[in-house]
Amino acid sequence: MSNHLTRRRRLGAGACAAVLLGAAFLAGPAAATPAATPAAEPPSTPVPIATPDGMLMSYVVNAKQANPGQTRLVEQAVRKAGGTVVQSWPQIGVVVAHSTSADFRTEVVAAKGNAVQSVGATRTAEVTEGTPAVGDTPRTPGSRGASQYKKANGQPRLGGFVAGEVFDVAPAADPREGEQWDMVQINADDAQAVTDGARSVLVGVLDSGIESTHPDLAPNIDAAASVSCIDAGRPDTSAGAWEPTTSAHGTHVAGTIAAARNGTGIVGVAPNVRMASVKVVNDDGFIYPEYAVCGFVWAAEQGMDVTNNSYYVDPFEFWCDDQSDQAAAKEAVRRAVAYSERKGVVSVAAAGNSAYDLANKTTNASSPNDTTAVDRTINSGCHDIPTEFPGVVTVSATTQTEALASFSNRGLDVIDVAAPGSSILSTYTGGRYARLSGTSMASPHVAGVAALVVSAHPEYTPAQVVTALREQARDKACTTTTRGAACEGADVNNSFYGEGITDALAAIG
Repeated sequence: MSNHLTRRRRLGAGACAAVLLGAAFLAGPAAATPAATPAAEPPSTPVPIATPDGMLMSYVVNAKQANPGQTRLVEQAVRKAGGTVVQSWPQIGVVVAHSTSADFRTEVVAAKGNAVQSVGATRTAEVTEGTPAVGDTPRTPGSRGASQYKKANGQPRLGGFVAGEVFDVAPAADPREGEQWDMVQINADDAQAVTDGARSVLVGVLDSGIESTHPDLAPNIDAAASVSCIDAGRPDTSAGAWEPTTSAHGTHVAGTIAAARNGTGIVGVAPNVRMASVKVVNDDGFIYPEYAVCGFVWAAEQGMDVTNNSYYVDPFEFWCDDQSDQAAAKEAVRRAVAYSERKGVVSVAAAGNSAYDLANKTTNASSPNDTTAVDRTINSGCHDIPTEFPGVVTVSATTQTEALASFSNRGLDVIDVAAPGSSILSTYTGGRYARLSGTSMASPHVAGVAALVVSAHPEYTPAQVVTALREQARDKACTTTTRGAACEGADVNNSFYGEGITDALAAIG
């Protein structure tokens, strides 16, 4: 596969060196700018982001080196260009800035003594969330602190639930484990005979918030480690900030990972581990780059072991290296993901619900999704993030019969493992339960298995956890087609299932 990002990620136990390449800028010179699109491929269709004078826009500004001194120089450049510093992340050399100047990008690069590597707008819509306090002081982790464009059908384009039904809490005292066919498919029930997970393990749910009062989730929520990142990318730990408001998505994801074994409702894959709510989805369902950056850095600083990421970063389904705004925002998120891995975090992500071959990208008609989408040509330098970043475990979705779900993305040497994602019973807001479908429902199964692996092997590095997930997955042969698409590859590694269906019992050894 020509995709340089995904090829490095597929090296299993040998991935350590490649992952460190992604984080090399943390200790020395900045990472190289992504390689240019191969000459044989067409460039991606330009999607200019208009920034007229007077319109408040959000930007990420990346330092040439990731250290406090360089980051301060970037902050100075932002101010010289007439911008406002919203949030600084010196750990990765990224500054989030707001500006109403049409020439902000040019002026921030031209500032004297410039330490700027790249700058890019993070959205195509005007900023509508709050502005920084007077004094232009970026908030730091632990401080207290919606776009106007609705997405299709009013639903967030997360990794995505595509259908579902909601149920009230069952009055019976017995658990509803008998309805959880998904746990049987991945051998979670057998793994739980060995371990329900260690209490020391913390899983970050980067999503729309978790209902902390749900009876199946309350025992496992770590409020002290929870945060909201939707205030322009600034961490907000105030009471209620990380609770769900307009979406039950994060609550459903959380139940699959770690619904408690407490005689009520269902049981998650790792029912004894703790979970932190990391809210990165605003009330209109958008996950902008600055939100994701905040989420990944927060996970790193809180010592989380695993994060689940059932979404793609908006407003582009695919972020392209050959366009400056997209490349800069993509680089900021990549730095945050690499930093979290360097700090010991395993990232698991949904493959997406577009029934798309991620190994053979040609066109896309869904982006940008916060203003007006355009039909565009894309190429192998365009990526669904964070799922296609190095080190991130990419998860496709299966049905109860182990077929690839009709909505699931696929891709030879892109998908790592598969997991159940059709009609999955899990927790829902209002203390209820629901059956939902999507790769958003598949990814948390693997995040839960990763939590069990860390519980059983606390000495493992993130690369070793990923290796265990991939090598111990149950091989699934290419025997079917989905939406007319053929499964490519061998039984041990193919475009539908990657290395196979995740296996909790085998993975914990």
